[in-house]
Amino acid sequence: MKKLSLNRLIVYILLYFFPHHFVTAKPEIFNFQDPKGVNHATFNLDAPLESISGSASGVSGTVSFDPQALENLSGEIIIDARSLIVPNDSMQRHLHGTQWLNTEKHQKISFLVSEVSKVIFSENKIKLQITGIFSLKGVRKEIIVPVELVYLPEKLSERSNGKMEGDLLVIRSQFSINRSEFSIKPSQNLDKVSELIDIRLAIAGYCEK
Repeated sequence: MKKLSLNRLIVYILLYFFPHHFVTAKPEIFNFQDPKGVNHATFNLDAPLESISGSASGVSGTVSFDPQALENLSGEIIIDARSLIVPNDSMQRHLHGTQWLNTEKHQKISFLVSEVSKVIFSENKIKLQITGIFSLKGVRKEIIVPVELVYLPEKLSERSNGKMEGDLLVIRSQFSINRSEFSIKPSQNLDKVSELIDIRLAIAGYCEK
């Protein structure tokens, strides 16, 4: 008899006890270009002399999700680099300038899913690790990030105030990258600009029915 993996066994148990939450005929495609304009990412650089925090609102991309086959999760999350903002006007100009992110030339920051691993079910949440290609300033690098998924069947109507019907998929993640690995002024200005960039993502995608 073929042995079941632990993750597959957990899925079968959830399907048996909570079929109305998890049964889907095929993978759903979730759109993360939020009609409400709420989706965003935040970033923080904590250097010895200064801490810089900002956000980006230009989130888009799609994710293919099937709760019965999490190993087949795929998709790409994209952020418009030109939407990055920081509170200080001078820092804002430097951030978008040619010596830093050069956002006019490199307008897209993205994460492309390659592989899913370490799946853990916790109440209505799914925790997992995702290996993927992170692209920034024209540099592509494979990284592994922790991700939390919350699948909300038939909740799109509540979020859209009745304007749309369908399902929601909420993605949360927090991870760090080294700016020198993406050709962002390597080893320079370390007293004021941290080498480590902390990134936090909390976004909702929708699949309209």
